[in-house]
Amino acid sequence: MNTGFSFLSALLVLCGSAGMQGLYAQAPAQADSVPGCSTPLRFSWLPAGSFSMGSAAGAPMAAANEQPQRQVKLSGFYMSQYEITWEQYNAFVQDEAFSRNADADAITRPSPPYLDFTLGMGKEGFPASSMQQYGALMFCKWLYQRTGVFYRLPTEAEWEYACRAGSTAAWSVANDSAALTGTAWYYANSQQKYQPVGQKAPNAWGLYDMMGNVAEWVLDQYDSSYLQTVGEGAKDPLITPTRRNPRLVRGGSYRDAPEQLRCACRTPANPVWNRRDPQIPKSKWWNTDAPFVGFRLVKPWPQPDTAQVEVFFNTYLIK
Repeated sequence: MNTGFSFLSALLVLCGSAGMQGLYAQAPAQADSVPGCSTPLRFSWLPAGSFSMGSAAGAPMAAANEQPQRQVKLSGFYMSQYEITWEQYNAFVQDEAFSRNADADAITRPSPPYLDFTLGMGKEGFPASSMQQYGALMFCKWLYQRTGVFYRLPTEAEWEYACRAGSTAAWSVANDSAALTGTAWYYANSQQKYQPVGQKAPNAWGLYDMMGNVAEWVLDQYDSSYLQTVGEGAKDPLITPTRRNPRLVRGGSYRDAPEQLRCACRTPANPVWNRRDPQIPKSKWWNTDAPFVGFRLVKPWPQPDTAQVEVFFNTYLIK
């Protein structure tokens, strides 16, 4: 078990945790520009804290990979209020100046999709989808090279902490799935397609579509026994990937039943998500059959230095 890149934790040690937490406890929301796109990235600050990760013993609908429930501590971080949209992701896809570097295959941005991965569901204002985790991380690398600001995917623990927003219920709004109507797009109200981001009510931390719409990539390697290996009171837990698969998504999607939208639900990536890809080997960028998968970003604060960023991308960009 790796504690990952706990940049804020390191700073708290240097500066004194009480003073630093007080400084950032009420940090304002932020809006960061995306090169070549008029839609900014909007962030909420999530203060440092602890929560019960996973499902309690005997909880209805709980799966084995959600247990045992563990108390987990997290540093504070910024998280994007919305899922990344197509216009934001396409600014990266269409940036030809970012297309070559010293990589063995020389390609650092995805080739244009050869299928309509939206399946006609819409682009402007809709969540970007169908990318593999590698594509989501390369979007982060592109943003860093274009803006100097480091972003990454949330860890599993950060994602669940953000989704719960202080709640201990199965869904952040309640233990009754009927409450999802006002906060989530899922099979009962989505008309079997994803919807423009931010149309439902946000959670207590100002985050939209944490449950439903599109499922969201997280940073960790998937391990069905993850919570068995996390120690009680673990700080910023993370399973650092050592191979490309399996990874996982959180939050459920527009096509899922309520149990897949629970805060604790863990969904491993499935090879069938790229079943129709005719390429050999199959694309590391796109999932031809996963219009229900997207992502949102975390912005660590304070920001890591250049050396730390290089280590991060060298570690996590596994082809």
